[in-house]
Amino acid sequence: MTNRMWMQGVEWLAAASADPRACKWEWDHGEGVSLLEAGRFWDVLSVPDRLGLLTLDLLWRPSLPVPGPTLVDTAARRVGFFLPPDPSGGWIGGGLRYATKGAWVAVPPPYRPTRCLEWLVPPDGSGALHRPATLESALREANGTLAALRPVCEEQ
Repeated sequence: MTNRMWMQGVEWLAAASADPRACKWEWDHGEGVSLLEAGRFWDVLSVPDRLGLLTLDLLWRPSLPVPGPTLVDTAARRVGFFLPPDPSGGWIGGGLRYATKGAWVAVPPPYRPTRCLEWLVPPDGSGALHRPATLESALREANGTLAALRPVCEEQ
């Protein structure tokens, strides 16, 4: 990612803050993490890491658009997919968490990891997000793959 894309990603992500300047300062001089409110520019679907990493792998198919911003929290063992805002979003499934208006998401700057948070696909500043239907399809496929592997793993 070029410096220009990083800067555009920073501006785009910081715009979700009530005080973008303070947000950018915190990324550079503070703890390196900012709490940003979901629901205005994006929502976040958080899934268990095994499901999320396999899903992201499936989203990198040449026939699909480049995946949207995706964040991993290694301490919580979760992957967060940034989606268009949908206050009535109805994501249902075991282990799924949906952050929309009124929820806060801890995010590092797009240009470096911070503690246990790291961008797998950093925002590029274009506003591109995951397409809900494409993400849902990939999640279903990944879940099916993991379900098929469970009996094999349990036998060992």
